[in-house]
Amino acid sequence: MASPPAWSDWSDADRAALLARLDGIKHQLAQLAPASHGLRPAAPPAAAAAPPAALARLAEAFGLSAFECDTLLLCAGMELDGEVPGLCAAAQGDPARAYPSFSLALAALPDADWSALSPDAPLRHWRLIEPGAGHGLTRAPLRIDERVLHFLVGIPHRDERLAALIDPLPPTALAALVPSQAAVAERVAGIWAGGMRGRSLTLVQLAGAASDCRPAAAAAAALIGLDAAVLPAARLPASPADLDVLLRLWEREAVLSRMGVLMLEAEDGPAAESDLARGRNAALELLLERAAGPVILREREPRRITIRASAVIDVPHPTAAEQLALWRDCLGDRAAEAGDTLAAAAAQFSLTVPGIRAIAAEARSEGAASPPGTPPGATPGATPGALGELVWTLCRRRLRGALDGLAERIDSRLAWHDLVLPEQQMETLRLIAAQLRQRGTVHDVWGFAGTSRRGLGLTALFHGPSGTGKTTAAEVLAGELRLDLYHIDLSRVVSKYIGETEANLRRIFDAAEENGAILLFDEADSLFGARSEVKDSLDRYANVEVSYLLQRMEAYRGLAILTTNMRRALDTAFRRRIRFAVAFPFPDAPQRTQLWDRIFPRAAPTEGLDSDRLARLRLAGGSIRNIALNAAFLAAEAGQPVRMAHIRRAADAEYAKLDRRPTAAEAEAWA
Repeated sequence: MASPPAWSDWSDADRAALLARLDGIKHQLAQLAPASHGLRPAAPPAAAAAPPAALARLAEAFGLSAFECDTLLLCAGMELDGEVPGLCAAAQGDPARAYPSFSLALAALPDADWSALSPDAPLRHWRLIEPGAGHGLTRAPLRIDERVLHFLVGIPHRDERLAALIDPLPPTALAALVPSQAAVAERVAGIWAGGMRGRSLTLVQLAGAASDCRPAAAAAAALIGLDAAVLPAARLPASPADLDVLLRLWEREAVLSRMGVLMLEAEDGPAAESDLARGRNAALELLLERAAGPVILREREPRRITIRASAVIDVPHPTAAEQLALWRDCLGDRAAEAGDTLAAAAAQFSLTVPGIRAIAAEARSEGAASPPGTPPGATPGATPGALGELVWTLCRRRLRGALDGLAERIDSRLAWHDLVLPEQQMETLRLIAAQLRQRGTVHDVWGFAGTSRRGLGLTALFHGPSGTGKTTAAEVLAGELRLDLYHIDLSRVVSKYIGETEANLRRIFDAAEENGAILLFDEADSLFGARSEVKDSLDRYANVEVSYLLQRMEAYRGLAILTTNMRRALDTAFRRRIRFAVAFPFPDAPQRTQLWDRIFPRAAPTEGLDSDRLARLRLAGGSIRNIALNAAFLAAEAGQPVRMAHIRRAADAEYAKLDRRPTAAEAEAWA
């Protein structure tokens, strides 16, 4: 098949040439009509009439013979000229056969060729015409395909069957892309340079999110003079016959319009693991094998392609520097109001170009309204830091959706004063916060991320008895850094089926990469415990899952917190990859006093509480909180302030839950 012709608007001369060629066909039909029909043969057209431009392009692209061109025009005449049906009926000697057929074409048109009827010949292979049912092949009614008819008369209307499956990408100029994506587009166009024919053209795999890959694909198509369209794998037909029809319609459309770059999108996320998606994968592989011309496969992770030459290109989100430039450009003259927040947002969140534009537009709109109490004449939205806070909040809100279905989001309102820990542990936690806050400077500005992403992940191990504040510390870090905290439920992650645990972890980390959320893997030893000695295939695969987790943690751009009650159960190789290890000791008496002093909110009425006496109860912070909350309910029900009696009743219930009795020293709290 020839290269796609250049696109241009059809002129009056094109239409005139088409009608002149049709007059010649009408002349041939009239000559076949018996004299009894009273039809006068139409005058033959001038021999020097120029061939129709559209028909010439079809002939060149699909290899049509002169007879096949005339047959196609005969079918087009049924739709364009009211005299053609009568001429067909008269030429075939039957008023009921007012339609073209192969037998009529063979009899009426010059240079007739029986092979034009073959299913492999261009007319039928490319579905330029469709034989009707019944009557036998030669006597069946012939009808021109609607898309081909539109092309002949200069109407740029795409095939409706394709329109239901593919999404045209808006033409994108290289200058409209951020530099990293522009480089991808140029590389893709360079791969295709030097040949646009056949199935030997290199298949390009773009590994990344759709919102990043689509603009790059559209720009690459524009560089080679074409448009691009996306075909999601979810829309692929399962039947090989239907898939073959789809492929022919696409390749035909590539000739009839500029739309010549096909971008296949594999399914992402949980949908990719479904049985239905696995079935569609076979259809996708078949399409990759048979599709001609420039083809792009877009999915999160590249696949091994053996059926044709392929090139893999990673397409990440815009870099932090590109995001910062986008923020400033989108916010325009109001960018200065956001202060340092824009740089922090560019370092913390991994947003797409459309995402930044949408958030900036929303921030400008919401920030334009004057908050209550704004002095008369003050500039709307000019409160110092207000726009920056709004941008940060909108970023968090926009990026929550990907993780909300995979983990439990914890809404943190805690601060440093809510933690009661030894000073060494508090200093380590502050260091963790500082590293997460300054990672944009160290990784991007100072260049630590320039050589490798490995080892840049920030991982902390919180170990100690239950209730000693491990989860509270994670909440404090999230509140301090204004980040989302997600609790990973290991019962939903770990699976007995081979490969599913790894797939679950991949979805969690992929989703978390965009918003850099703090991930809290509670009781991590159940998943990250000592790797077993390989005795069978299941042991071997369990070790692969742990290795995959270690790899993702090292590259994760956010903070991953692992909690365990049994630090020694963790694999030594795993512990080496942890940046920080924070011990959460059982609180001593002075620390328990602090916990009791801080446990009741200021609005809660209390009377006669003795924190020093209550500190004699050897309980961790989690149990102290439970007792305080239950005592508050007892006091509220009695219509009284919280007193020692209420706490004693609540403490008895907590000890019963822990399945132990107070010691003699603890009982002195009530003496």
